[in-house]
Amino acid sequence: MSKTPELSFEFFPPRTEKGVATLNRVHAELARFEPTFFSVTFGAGGSTQDGTYDAVKHMINAGSDAAPHISCVGASKPVIKSMVEGYLALGVKRLVVLRGDLPSGMVERGDFAYANELVSFIRQEFGDDLHLEVAAYPDFHPESRSPQRDLENFKRKVDAGANSALTQYFYNADSYFAYVDEAQRLGVTVPIIPGIMPITNYATLVRFSDACGAELPRWIRARLEQYQDDEASLKAFGLDVVTHLCFDLLDNGVEGLHFYALNKVEPVKEICTRIGYQLTA
Repeated sequence: MSKTPELSFEFFPPRTEKGVATLNRVHAELARFEPTFFSVTFGAGGSTQDGTYDAVKHMINAGSDAAPHISCVGASKPVIKSMVEGYLALGVKRLVVLRGDLPSGMVERGDFAYANELVSFIRQEFGDDLHLEVAAYPDFHPESRSPQRDLENFKRKVDAGANSALTQYFYNADSYFAYVDEAQRLGVTVPIIPGIMPITNYATLVRFSDACGAELPRWIRARLEQYQDDEASLKAFGLDVVTHLCFDLLDNGVEGLHFYALNKVEPVKEICTRIGYQLTA
């Protein structure tokens, strides 16, 4: 590889003072890997956006590049413009632009129906001032009518002005490489960075996977079910599975790894160390 693949880490905005303290500690420790950026999510329909702003502000003040997630669901053009202007004033250089999910009972979609429309609007309003990340789905979006339709939707986001993409997590490297090949055949040339989800809890991972459409291979699901009452064995197995996945991706030339840290230090820190990344002092 011509250069060391970049790292990035994703957090969610805490809702309590204890959660804020935990996130600040986790950020400080993972910052020692000198990642390219940290990203911060939001709740359905853009809820918890204040928490996203506060977390991003803290990370930027601490010297990190931080990328807030921005959703188009239920948002108006003036609201989005004001939000982006606020982030630019903080020093934000990158956004993760998503359609987002409708919260329960919400029916008003706002001025944007799809993420490509939000990408296009931000480009029109702010030019090339921001690096725009979008989502990609190696196992295909659960609402997509077909794999081909999903790939076409992804290309629309890229054509609208996205600079790169972060994938939904997966555990089958072949599905990622096949997705990248198909996207490139459609003319996509931007980096598609694999999303990595550490395995620490059986029930949580199954719930996440079932909800977002990420495939949890049968052999992994069976072993996790076997270990669900044996925390030490489950975590050891999870570390081995994800470490092997990361080596497979790195050996095949990926440009980076994006870890879904879930506001935890140890699983991500252990995997990154195993695959050769060093902590700074």
